[in-house]
Amino acid sequence: MLRQIGITPAAVDPADLDETPHPRELPPRHALRLAEEKAAAVAPRHPASFVLAADTVVAVGRRILPKAEDEATARACLVLLSGRSHRVHGGIALAGPNGLRRSRLVTTRVTVKRLTETDIAAYLASGEWHGKAGGYAIQGLFARHVTAISGSYSNIVGLSLSDIGAMLDGIGIRA
Repeated sequence: MLRQIGITPAAVDPADLDETPHPRELPPRHALRLAEEKAAAVAPRHPASFVLAADTVVAVGRRILPKAEDEATARACLVLLSGRSHRVHGGIALAGPNGLRRSRLVTTRVTVKRLTETDIAAYLASGEWHGKAGGYAIQGLFARHVTAISGSYSNIVGLSLSDIGAMLDGIGIRA
């Protein structure tokens, strides 16, 4: 995704953190905390570099939807999202030399049409849902079920490119 805005990462270095929400942690705070913790974990391994970290949380009200790793979880997410709006919270954190730290939260509202059993079965059969927060990938087949978006489309995909651009502009980096 970063290549779309002229950024080619020198490396991808996973933070491998426990992503379990803290007790009573609300979805927006959870997304931002995880992005900040990922940046803090990886930055010491690359002290002369800029480290960009992110996390995406799909939420219905105060409920954080899981990354769907099995069909039953994906189905439960799709049933919950059917015929309603939900929010996608993207936490973005930037760490750099000399202790530079910046972060921001991006929230996008997504409305999904009422899904029939046929819609759900067809989407599950595609396998696109695997490993996706909330059990769907808007950049694929699921796009046909999204009736409205308010906010950043790329945030739903996984990274708000306009916000990353603004953060980089703010520290004097132009791609």
